[in-house]
Amino acid sequence: MTDIALFVPSMNGGGAERVMLILANTLAEKGYCVDLLLAKAKGNFIKDVSNKVRIVDLNSSRVFFAINPLIKYLKKEQPKVVLSAMHYVNVVATIAVKLSGIKCRVVISEHSTLSLSLAGSSYKNIILKKLMYFSYRRADGIVAVSSGVAKDLALTLGLDFERIRVIYNPVVTSELLIKKEEELNHFWAKKNLPFILAVGRLTEAKNFPLLINAFSNVVTRQKNIHLVILGVGKLEFELKKLVEKLGIEDRVHILGFMENPYSWMKKSELFVLSSLWEGFGNVLVEAMACDTRVISTNCPNGPSEILEGGKWGVLVPTNDPDALAEAIITELTNKSAVNFSEQLLKYKPHNIVDQYLTVLLP
Repeated sequence: MTDIALFVPSMNGGGAERVMLILANTLAEKGYCVDLLLAKAKGNFIKDVSNKVRIVDLNSSRVFFAINPLIKYLKKEQPKVVLSAMHYVNVVATIAVKLSGIKCRVVISEHSTLSLSLAGSSYKNIILKKLMYFSYRRADGIVAVSSGVAKDLALTLGLDFERIRVIYNPVVTSELLIKKEEELNHFWAKKNLPFILAVGRLTEAKNFPLLINAFSNVVTRQKNIHLVILGVGKLEFELKKLVEKLGIEDRVHILGFMENPYSWMKKSELFVLSSLWEGFGNVLVEAMACDTRVISTNCPNGPSEILEGGKWGVLVPTNDPDALAEAIITELTNKSAVNFSEQLLKYKPHNIVDQYLTVLLP
């Protein structure tokens, strides 16, 4: 009998998907019988799933189309608990468990700042919010990845804040610590030029135009520094056009998705997060685990909690390119040693999984 089933759309290279991968592998390592339910079994992270975890392909083109296959799975396997991630997935998981009629806990996890990620009055957002209002109240447990996300979730959906458990993401894995020491074999990295790094999907939320505009100011005072952005997304063309407009094509390099961003983090002079909003900000913790200084916008939600208000890195106002440029220039000249070991302990997978188990199997 399956103990814990984790449900996500796929194993594509997103932050929530990676968190669920780490949770699945760590739960299996602890001796639990774990199924990883994928609406579609695809994505860069599939190869990283432990052989102790069973992958179940629901073979659905969209998450909402996975309701019937999920109900069939639940009736056949009868797991003790289902854990889902991301709001639209949470809706499907909750509905499927209730319609299956089996005795099974359902725990949902929220990874984004809901009021911002579902901003606007589109028909799709209105319907989704109504479904969330209905389904989230019927979950047996609710996890938010930061205190800010928990407060926003409670306010946006009118939930009792006391029902929401804040559990940070399991980021500092043994795999990360090994991969950060690997040699960079990318053709650009072999030039051995000093660079600032940013990592993330090329979407509105990540606000890479802010970073690029700030960097255009930096290059007038730092003649040798480059900016490397790792990620893919719908705004790639617009970002490259902005770089061209600013005349800094020789200093900004948008290199796409990288299987191992950690060796890039380790080699970079500085890591920058320029987001308009986050749920948590995994990449900040990853960069710190790679012994790299970090700068972040003080956006909702996550970065201020991770950096404890600026104790572990620099926080700058959101959407202020001048402030970001000044912080980058200041940090590039800061050569004092960094030691994040104390702060990183709270993001170890086994510590995080122990917290999840108090919600999953109380």
